[in-house]
Amino acid sequence: MSIKTAVTDYVATLEDCQVDHPFSKFPEYEVLRHTSNRKWFGLIMSIEKIKLHLPGPGTVEIIDIKIDPELLSILKNGSGYFSAYHMNKKHWLTVLLDGTVAENQVINLVKDSYFLTK
Repeated sequence: MSIKTAVTDYVATLEDCQVDHPFSKFPEYEVLRHTSNRKWFGLIMSIEKIKLHLPGPGTVEIIDIKIDPELLSILKNGSGYFSAYHMNKKHWLTVLLDGTVAENQVINLVKDSYFLTK
């Protein structure tokens, strides 16, 4: 099972959540949001590696998650973590979904993001 699938399966177990596809230009992008307040707590997308300054051609799956700024300052220098792609870089973090970051760590970050935006 892919990490992306594990994340969406986990989100399906959370209360008051939905996985949404709001972008007609990018129908494969998945927004993780609270149903009641409509706030996002994650955005799963596939982007060109060059946009994250990664070597080689092609694309990579990522997730943008909301994160506590103190934890952000620690993680953003680690392997598989980046300043947020297309989000507020003070409160959001981009995480690779290619296995560089362990699945359980990604799930824990999604859980934290869920509670930060509730």
